[in-house]
Amino acid sequence: MILLELFLSFMKIGLFSIGGGYAAMPLIQEQAVETHGWLTMTQFADIMTISEMTPGPIAINSATFVGIQTAGIPGALAATAGCVFPSCIIVLALAYLYYRYRGLTMIQGILKGLRPAVIAMIASAGFSLIILSIYGQKTLPADLGEVHIIPALIFLASLLVLQFRKPDPMAVMAAAGAAGILFLSVF
Repeated sequence: MILLELFLSFMKIGLFSIGGGYAAMPLIQEQAVETHGWLTMTQFADIMTISEMTPGPIAINSATFVGIQTAGIPGALAATAGCVFPSCIIVLALAYLYYRYRGLTMIQGILKGLRPAVIAMIASAGFSLIILSIYGQKTLPADLGEVHIIPALIFLASLLVLQFRKPDPMAVMAAAGAAGILFLSVF
């Protein structure tokens, strides 16, 4: 039963996550944490971090890791298959339609209309992870005074380095992770 739930949940995610892995994060959070309770918010944040650092598509990595955490290797296979299945069907159908009707201005308008929704979903996922890191919970607290200062400083430093120095983002992620381990284990 759990394998079917994993397959169907990630099939929904695969079906409705237009815009890639970052756009899927809020949907994965809703299914894995809120609807089914397979993960805590902290486990979800850990899985998202690992999924971003692991080579491959973030949504598929997340599906695999949630599946392993929930039901072992069979769970990973079920969740990954569920995540990939709708994309395969949709891409085949869209490729056929685009090839056949690519000259229509309506098709170009539809693609332009999807961009703001994708940006909003990515921003929502990023905002959720920032709130979890800085406040230690998934929503903004009523009292904004209880900030975890070290994660907030690491986030701000990383943001400034990325903005003004333009290094490899993976190096900044690794440095931020190392700083987090160092400072949070000491303090």
